[in-house]
Amino acid sequence: MMSICQYEKMKEREEQIIEAAMRLFTRYGVKRTGMNDIAAEASISRQTLYNAFANKDAVLQATIRLLTERALASIEIGLKDAEELGDQLDVIFKHIAIEPFDLMHASPNAEDIVSGFNASSQKELAAAADRNKAVLTEVLAPYSSTIESSDLTVDQLADFVQRSASAAKYTAGSRKHLLSLLAALRISTLKVTGGA
Repeated sequence: MMSICQYEKMKEREEQIIEAAMRLFTRYGVKRTGMNDIAAEASISRQTLYNAFANKDAVLQATIRLLTERALASIEIGLKDAEELGDQLDVIFKHIAIEPFDLMHASPNAEDIVSGFNASSQKELAAAADRNKAVLTEVLAPYSSTIESSDLTVDQLADFVQRSASAAKYTAGSRKHLLSLLAALRISTLKVTGGA
């Protein structure tokens, strides 16, 4: 049985590996990054890397999970200070659309992480989208009666808002355009919820 100390060391090592992989993935892209490169960047042996992750796909999935966890933690912190629905939407949009957009445009190779490189990373991104939708569902729940009077459910609206914000980060021609799209989504959501 693993002790708490051993578990903590394992988690630290995994995070060190993921951080190294993230630097390489954004610099060179997932396709051009190998396990040897990740081991060297993390200053660990290949065996240590393979003990933690079976292959590069597993590293990429863990990278997406870590980014999702960080975004959700930031959203949780931001929502504590956001009382109005519009402010809550701003917090969520910042972490699920604006920051990923900025990452992709700071390094074009980051798109492999943000939009998914293959089927396994797409699956991980779908799980992240579900978690983002759950946050939106929670934020929209107090407005359920108004939402339902528009012939929508809270779940439908949360799904629509999540998908729209996510699509905006990929389709916006510039950061200004992204902010404009998110502003329209914010206004539309406030109109439907009566949270304006």
